[in-house]
Amino acid sequence: MVVFSLKKHTLTAALNGEIDHHSAMQMRTEIDRAVRETPVSLLILDFSRVTFMDSSGIGLVMGRYKLMSELGGEVAIADPPAYIAKVMRLSGLDRLCRTVSIAKPLDLTEVTNNAENKA
Repeated sequence: MVVFSLKKHTLTAALNGEIDHHSAMQMRTEIDRAVRETPVSLLILDFSRVTFMDSSGIGLVMGRYKLMSELGGEVAIADPPAYIAKVMRLSGLDRLCRTVSIAKPLDLTEVTNNAENKA
């Protein structure tokens, strides 16, 4: 599941749960659609609620990096758990995407309610 938050030209995609082959495919589709529908210059992938990630997670990040590069933007990775941050470093993702910390964690209830109110 992906929950989105938009502030100015920054789209934050809060990823939740496990990222494996099946879930990564759905996440890619949701994120790509959101990026194409909303002109943004920065995509933040919030990993703070990710509980497991296999190599599909690396592909997820690399694909969004390519998409954002084509659109003239960039990708940042927010708050990955330590073991995911290590995998990202070993795979070289830290050379493509900066790692940031979101000072105030996303209130998923508030974001979801705001999205429902706009619909």
